[in-house]
Amino acid sequence: MNRLVVGSLATVLAVTTLAACAEEPTAAGGGDAESATVAFLMPDLASTRYEEYDAPLFEARMGELCPDCDVIYQNADSDAALQQQQANSAITQGASVIVLDPVDSAAAATIVQSAQSQGVKVIAYDRPIPDRPADFYVSFDNEAIGASIAQSLVDELDATGAEGGILQVNGSPTDAAAGLIRDGVDSVVDDSTYGELAEYDTPDWQPERAQQWVSGQISQFDGRIAGVVAANDGTGGGAIAAFKAAGVDVPPVTGNDAELAAVQRIIAGDQFNTISKPIKIVAEAAADVAWALVQGETPEATDELFDTPTQLFEPTVVTRDNLNEVIFGPEGVLDPAEVCTGPYREGCDELGIEQ
Repeated sequence: MNRLVVGSLATVLAVTTLAACAEEPTAAGGGDAESATVAFLMPDLASTRYEEYDAPLFEARMGELCPDCDVIYQNADSDAALQQQQANSAITQGASVIVLDPVDSAAAATIVQSAQSQGVKVIAYDRPIPDRPADFYVSFDNEAIGASIAQSLVDELDATGAEGGILQVNGSPTDAAAGLIRDGVDSVVDDSTYGELAEYDTPDWQPERAQQWVSGQISQFDGRIAGVVAANDGTGGGAIAAFKAAGVDVPPVTGNDAELAAVQRIIAGDQFNTISKPIKIVAEAAADVAWALVQGETPEATDELFDTPTQLFEPTVVTRDNLNEVIFGPEGVLDPAEVCTGPYREGCDELGIEQ
């Protein structure tokens, strides 16, 4: 458990409360709100975002809101049973709020039930928990993400006169957010002129599993794959690796998360698109909601999903056409010095990215 005292970051979500603060606020479940403990439990290491962005940004915002609060950060590394243990441990350590990005959305219902029965509030983060309403849900609009990346791909195929069908590489079958992304993709692909050649649910979002599956499809549908809708940058990277290993041209491949490696692949022309979801937005929003709940206040929701008060944010599709503006502009999410290295310098120059 680490006590965090960090610099300030701009507030991205103004949390309106319905209950007034007492002069000496009491944390949810009892205790002093000013020295409360909050747990931030993330699902896996397959996506680099949790270690590089979500956790540091959440911790920084909590440090700004409550310098004497403690933040417990743990990552379950795709192990639902381990995540249950981590949640139990956080409650034992006195956490009054748990921010939970579940490994398994169905199994996470047990965590929510156990926490709430002990007076601990739960914020579902990034991925919803359909079977047991959490106290709040903060995320980007996952169904809109699926529809956006798929529509961007279909528009590109139309513009280039591509022929063939689309491979659909979904996320983990245990992740409710992956199901929402899939629904968004289906809403576009099913109405397109290309149609779906085959579909795969990637266990634990593992890029290696996506690569293995796409390799088999390349053999089966030789010359008939017009594009690939991959649900995130990891699975998209796996799909691209499969085409390269097979020694065939890489068709347009989608992604999601704007990870550094994915942005480099877009610069190099290997990946067609990704989704810019400035994690600062959701991480700080989750911290704002956590602080409100710690004080016994009721955060204002703008939506409701799975019977849970919800705050959803709109994503932005990124291609080579708008990469410089979205990724490196005033509200940019990456540093050109980190991206435009070695073999990517020429592509950065071509796109006008200042280094």
